[in-house]
Amino acid sequence: MNYQQTIDYLFARLPMYSRIGAAAYKEDLDNIRVLCTALGDPQNQFKSIHVAGTNGKGSCSHMLAAILQTAGYRVGLHTSPHLHDFRERIRVNGQLCGEEFVVGFTEKINGLIDQLDPSFFEISVAMAFEYFREQKVDIAIIETGLGGRLDSTNIITPILSVITNIGWDHMNLLGNTLEKIAFEKAGIIKPQVPVVVGESLPETKPVFEKRAADLSSPLIFASQQMEVMEWKWTGRRLDVQVAKKNETDHHHYELDLPGIYQLKNLVTVLAATDVLRKNGWMIEESKIREALSAVKKMTGLHGRWEIIGQDPLLVLDVAHNIEGITQVLEQVEVTRHDQLHLVTGMVNDKEITKLLALLPKNARYYFTQAHIPRAKNAAELKSEAMAAGLTGEVYENVNEAIKAAREAASPRDMILVCGSIFLVAEVDA
Repeated sequence: MNYQQTIDYLFARLPMYSRIGAAAYKEDLDNIRVLCTALGDPQNQFKSIHVAGTNGKGSCSHMLAAILQTAGYRVGLHTSPHLHDFRERIRVNGQLCGEEFVVGFTEKINGLIDQLDPSFFEISVAMAFEYFREQKVDIAIIETGLGGRLDSTNIITPILSVITNIGWDHMNLLGNTLEKIAFEKAGIIKPQVPVVVGESLPETKPVFEKRAADLSSPLIFASQQMEVMEWKWTGRRLDVQVAKKNETDHHHYELDLPGIYQLKNLVTVLAATDVLRKNGWMIEESKIREALSAVKKMTGLHGRWEIIGQDPLLVLDVAHNIEGITQVLEQVEVTRHDQLHLVTGMVNDKEITKLLALLPKNARYYFTQAHIPRAKNAAELKSEAMAAGLTGEVYENVNEAIKAAREAASPRDMILVCGSIFLVAEVDA
């Protein structure tokens, strides 16, 4: 098979969460262990950082990768899902893994695929581990897919664990309380391995404290270590002053990730970087500043308050749960515009009623859907939205919806596309 045939085979042959939802989620680590054992346990042959969390784990992973790469290390980066090309999930120093590698790896484990019937994610994780070993990375940033304790990535023993935050998402799989969700995310904490927690709540903090204490793992709450003193949003960049607690010196950073919600992620990343430096990783402050100013360019991160058009302003954001949508709407409020045009589509297993209740009633809506089985039917979404006091029309796909919004908008308006990662993925560049 060539590369496209291989990808088509993987998409069609393997259970994929983005297509079928919970049925693709394997509640054990058996398959990934068998796969990696057959490959010679590549995950044990490079150093790693493990990143979990409800929101922000993708941004934090890309920031950490950029920092380590700028510091001179060879850095692997595993994230999910991808937006346009499967190989976005597996990068080394920002470069996509080769098509030939994907083909060769799939051919090599074809017998195991028939034997185990693994999920798409299990195969992609094993592929990433094998690629990072082959590429002899100095360190790899490994983002979890869903949860932590039973996530396929959780067979690594990292040098650092990072948990960005805990929020309401995937409750059908992770639990219906914040404590239960935190327990699943805390499953990535390993014995005597330091863990940085970006944000904690009264319900979740004891969960992290108990898990870390049980495993003798140093626990760092980022918000107790450093804080944002000042920040200024300039449209396409974020200008930030950060200080360590009880210190008067401020550190200045200019981020090319302009989402205001990146302030929280920045504090998490800086706390994680501080741990790395204390453990012997040579990362100069100047390299941190350089990296944070060019994360998108260095790592290929997209879909985080990504401005792709002007007059009217056109913004893409992959926000898709309560906390994510709330943060994006906070940024909408401080963004100068006349009328908001909101292009949205969602997936069936989200709390759609609660999400719709968050959305502004004075916006004009363009309801659509991604072309995956999990997608909420756009006409049904419109009907539920009308019950929530939102008005708009239905469109066949996201690009038709954007076209209609552009035709209706004035130059001083804003068009925001959000509600589903998979919807943003279908936007024509």
